Amino acid sequence: MSNEARDTIFIGKKPLMAYVTSTLIQLANLPSVHIKARGLSIGRAVDVAQIISRKTENAGYSIGEIKIGSESLESQDGKQRNVSTIEIEVKRNAS
Repeated sequence: MSNEARDTIFIGKKPLMAYVTSTLIQLANLPSVHIKARGLSIGRAVDVAQIISRKTENAGYSIGEIKIGSESLESQDGKQRNVSTIEIEVKRNAS
């Protein structure tokens, strides 16, 4: 398993707190975790990062680098579509 797979949380349709919990578990073992989402899941990714940084201020987590972009995907009708993407880094603050 590559290192990227372990330090990346892909956001989908699960409940919001499932992603928050998963991210916090990864942050217990790693210095930073990347939250990735595309399309309609981008808002949920932002919510996950905000919950972790705001609700766990005493635990010392903060939002790091944010990358935005787009991917070209083929839709079900065969047409090429551009889908927005976001990658948010959540990291442990140095103590």
